[in-house]
Amino acid sequence: MGYGFYTPVEQEITRIVAARKIGGEGAAPVLRRGMVLAGAILAAVLIVVAAGAVPIADRLFAGQRSMLIALAGAFVGLAATAVTRGILAGLGLFREYGAQLAIDGGLRIAFAFGLGIAKVESALMFSLILTAAPLLSVLVTLRPVLRHALPGTTVPWKAMYRGLALLIVSTMLSQIVVNIAVINVKLLEPGEVELVSALLSAIVLARVPLFVFSSLQTSLLPGLASAHAAGDRAAFRQLVLRSCGIVAVLGLSGGAVATILGPWLVPTLFGSPEVLGTGDFAWFSLGTLCYMLALVLGQALMAQGGHRHQMWSWVIGVAALAAVTASPGSIQIRVEAAYLTGSLITALVMAFLLWSLGKRRPGHHVSDARAEDALRGTPTDSVVQA
Repeated sequence: MGYGFYTPVEQEITRIVAARKIGGEGAAPVLRRGMVLAGAILAAVLIVVAAGAVPIADRLFAGQRSMLIALAGAFVGLAATAVTRGILAGLGLFREYGAQLAIDGGLRIAFAFGLGIAKVESALMFSLILTAAPLLSVLVTLRPVLRHALPGTTVPWKAMYRGLALLIVSTMLSQIVVNIAVINVKLLEPGEVELVSALLSAIVLARVPLFVFSSLQTSLLPGLASAHAAGDRAAFRQLVLRSCGIVAVLGLSGGAVATILGPWLVPTLFGSPEVLGTGDFAWFSLGTLCYMLALVLGQALMAQGGHRHQMWSWVIGVAALAAVTASPGSIQIRVEAAYLTGSLITALVMAFLLWSLGKRRPGHHVSDARAEDALRGTPTDSVVQA
């Protein structure tokens, strides 16, 4: 849930900062308003957690209400990283961005290892890692954020939240597409315990290219937003095509490894039952490839202010996923085919919408009004002929 709420905040801050940078506008106003926005979302989430404390603790944490503290703290950590990473990515400070990611991940590993060595068995202590690690990573990298967030004209509130709700829906739907296969098997065939275990391990392996793709995704949105704000359609198109090409190579190469070695790796690495073959891994690998293409095309739509287009693409993709899942046949084949179908349909719809926007925006200049919007941080809706 935190990923669904705060990844959109990071992406919107990134897009607005990158667009303002083209006109020489500082990021300090975006930083201030981003903090307020993330804080407001955090307050709303914490109110829900507090209101539902008893059922949440009873149903999810075996009655341990102290775990609600860890849950709330994890949301605080996500809010802090979303704002700072959005500023760093929008300004093109990818070394600092990568440093924050590395510190966050490294501390999670180190803290967990340390607790294990100390023979700590408290679930709360392990859960508090999800608060401590991100907050410490923010503190270590806060200096470059403040130093490079220069003053500028005030960014309108409308620019900060106009597309946020749509983006949150898109992110939540994308998480359904990539995560729902195992859940569907558990819901529809609760007796298939071995299949659930094997599918969970297989999805982890098939999604390895997604972790590599995240480095490309971080730099993609600022580049697309900058090209769009500058009215450079050729650069925008080239960046989208190049990114799709990189994703294709990444997905096919990673998918080939997963398909060939997956039936051996999953039982060896995860101890999962040997119930999946090469065909099963091929389904998941192709689904991951299409999913990554959908992420690239979705960022291209978002860079143009097409938040609604992106959301409806994911809605159609999830509907296709649901239709395949509900069809007759083996549950194993249905969830695998549904992952591929949902990802593929989403990518195709996005590609069509991008093509349609390009046909309607043949020019290579931004009108004065649109340029002013870009400099102030307002999402530009189109590139029009002079």
